[in-house]
Formats: sequence, structure tokens, C-alpha cells
Amino acid sequence: MTKTRIITAATTLIILCSVSGFAQDFVTVKENPITSVKDQNRSGTCWDFATLGLVESEILRTSGKTYDLCEMFVANKDYMDCAEHHVRMHGFSQICEGGSADDVFEVIKKYGICPENAMPAPGSLVGDSLANFDKFMTELKPKVKYYGTGTNHTMPADTSWLAYFVRTEKGWRDTIQGIIDRFVGKCPETFEYEGVKYTPKTFAASLGIDWNNYISLTSFTHHPFYENFVIESPHKWRPRPSFNLPINRLMNILEAAIMKGYCVAWGGDVSGNFKKQDGEIYIEADFNQETGIAKLPSKTIVTQELRQHQWDFWQFTYDHVMLIYGIAKDEKGNKYYMVKNSWGTKYGYDGIWYMSEDYIKLYTTYIFLCKDAVKKKDLKADKK
Repeated sequence: MTKTRIITAATTLIILCSVSGFAQDFVTVKENPITSVKDQNRSGTCWDFATLGLVESEILRTSGKTYDLCEMFVANKDYMDCAEHHVRMHGFSQICEGGSADDVFEVIKKYGICPENAMPAPGSLVGDSLANFDKFMTELKPKVKYYGTGTNHTMPADTSWLAYFVRTEKGWRDTIQGIIDRFVGKCPETFEYEGVKYTPKTFAASLGIDWNNYISLTSFTHHPFYENFVIESPHKWRPRPSFNLPINRLMNILEAAIMKGYCVAWGGDVSGNFKKQDGEIYIEADFNQETGIAKLPSKTIVTQELRQHQWDFWQFTYDHVMLIYGIAKDEKGNKYYMVKNSWGTKYGYDGIWYMSEDYIKLYTTYIFLCKDAVKKKDLKADKK
């Protein structure tokens, strides 16, 4: 078994210090076990790291066992699925590094998963031991777009449709898969783990997780509450729905889940780089990458209407995914959520971030968690 550091609730007081000397104290209210902080390096795979972090924490919660699951296995399979989707959509879909929590579970259900040490390091075939997608995407995107335009699908006059289709189908798939394998790493068909031989599918089955027992929750007014809809975001190319709830109810579900011992994958906005437009409401959020503290200006009142306004005017987008695993309070009693990021241990407190309750309330695109953490009555409208 690959050993990873388990963070428990033993520490009750955290002091965050930046290089500038800033310090802030937090008292832990609730802290659920998680595995070690990982580093996505120069790759847009936060969705992958955060969601596998959720899976690892769920295994800890249910069995006490520690696993280090392979993010690049998921990335390999997901990018190939994305390429196929692009071709089937005749080029009218997004090709990018981004994704969502749903993608990870869809990949595992379809292909399985493997431990970190069962697969070559990402980029090892091109001289980089960490994920570096700069050259990868530069090579992948144009090739996938070429196959998606249909310009290479003109049938030669002396070739039957069947023969041409078979040759083209195998040819473009092999080409795209070869690019992905070279930069991301080649997925194993079989491997040995703790003396047992597995395939990715049998290994996934051995983890004891019901992959269908997880739900994505969101909160927007451009769709009816208490119904499913697909969030309109470029990084959510796989059309998987989220269940729409009023924001106050979603926040109650989040807090209750953490207090019950569940971790939650969080997708939302951390960029904070939108400029004020004349006549528009603008919230200048403070997302400090040195201290790992994210909060809104004092006296900001977050409402359902403010969330929707920020979303509609692109002052709030979906650009990052992290793992929420605890609750803390600052010296003034303000509530913060404890978050595991995937930018290594250089930022925040050894890779751990503190996001204020109002920041989460304003900038959450969706949360993804085990259905067992959600009361069924919370997914139904209150009776009038």
C-alpha cells in the first residue's frame, strides 16, 4: 500500500502565517480525516485531484484504510472520452483540461481506477515527473479539432463506406490515445496491489464504494428549484445534471454533512480577477494565495439574487475544485470551511485553505457528496 499522510482532528488551533508576517488564528470545530495534499502542478486537473481526494476520504470514513489513487488514470480516460464526444458533436463541444466531479465518477464506473504507483508518472515519457500540460494541450487540441471538423471524413471513390469507417475510426482513436499516453501516462490493464492481481475494474470494486450513491447539488434561479439541470459551464462538457436548491438550504446541507463526518467536493470560483463594470454590482473578494484564506469584504450580505447576478455577469464562474473537510472559527467567531487544495504544500497552510462561510455561499457552483449525508426531506420543497 502506498503510504499517505492522514490528517485527523488532533489539532484544534491553527495559526496561518504568510511571508509578510500576517497571522490569523482558527479554532477547529470539526475536522474529518483526509489523505495527503497532492500537487496538480501545471495541469488543469483540480477536478480530478479533489474528487479522488473525496473518494480517498470516503474510504477512510467507511473502512479506515488509506489509499493513494491515480489521478492520471482518470485524466487519461476522461480526455479520450472528451475527444470522442467532440468528434460525435462534429466539433461543437469544448476541448480543455477542465472537468467536474461527475467526470471522475463516470470514469471509475466505466473503466475502473488504479493506485498511484501502478501507472507511469505523468509526462515521464517526455521528461517531466509532474503533470505539465502546456505541450500536451498544444498538441492534443488541434488534432482533436481536426478530427471533429469532418474535413478528413470525405470517402475516397474507390473505398466502401464500411472499410473507410473502420480504418478512420481506428486511426483517429489510436492517434489521440497515443498523444494522451505520451503526456499523461499509459493506463495499466492489470497490476498487483498488496499481493493481489487486479484489473482497474476489479480494483475499483474492491474499494467498497457505491459509485451511484453520490449527488451534485447547485443553486441558481435561471432553472426551477428542486429539479435537475446541467450547469452551463465550458468545463462541464459531460452533460451530467445537478439538483437545484435554494442557497440557504444548500449551505445547511454542506454544514450538516461536514458535522456528520462526510467530506464534500466543492466546485466554484477562486479567480477573483473580474473588473468592475459601470452600473454593476461588484464584490471584491479576498483570496490570498499566501495564507490560504478566502473571504468577502465585511458587511457583505450574500443573497440568492446576488449569486445569480454575479453568475449572469461572469463575475462568478466555475474555475476550481477542492475538497471541504472541516469547519473552523476565527478569533471573532466567524465560520470558515477547511479545504484541501491540490497546489502542493507551498500555498496556504501546507496546502490547506480556509474559506469563509459567506465566500462559499457566494462562489459555490456545486457541491458533490455522498447521498447518505443528505436528508431526503431537504431535497423537497417545504409544504406551504
